Amino acid sequence: MKVTASAVSLTVEDPAAAATFLVDHFGFTEEMAADGFSSLTRPDVGMNVVFVRVGMPTMPPDQRDVHARGQILAFVVEDLEGELARLTAEGVAITMPLTDEEWGERAFQVRDPNGIVVQLVDWQGGA
Repeated sequence: MKVTASAVSLTVEDPAAAATFLVDHFGFTEEMAADGFSSLTRPDVGMNVVFVRVGMPTMPPDQRDVHARGQILAFVVEDLEGELARLTAEGVAITMPLTDEEWGERAFQVRDPNGIVVQLVDWQGGA
C-alpha cells in the first residue's frame, strides 16, 4: 500500500461553522466545499480535516446520523503559550486550561461551534 494523502472526517451539524472556525483561528484554508461538506488543509499539517453534515444521504446509513462526539482534533505546536494568548485575545473560549501531564504532554483545549474539541499540544514538558 502506498498512502498518498490522509484526512480525518468528522460528521457535524454545521460544517460551514466548523470550517470557518479552523480558517479564522487555526490558519486552515478551504480546499473543497459543497452543500454539507468542507475539506480544509494546511501545508504543515499533513492531513486534511473534512466536515460532513449529519444526515447527508451520501454517507452510509449506519454513519449518516452520527455526530462526531468525543473526538479530539490535536495539533502539536511550537509556541503553546503564544497560541494560548493569541486564541484568548481572539475571544476563543478555553475549555481546558493549559495542563502539564506527568508523561510530558502539555496541552489546552477549545471547542468549535459543533462541540468538536481542538487541542493544542507540545511535548517539551518532560518525560
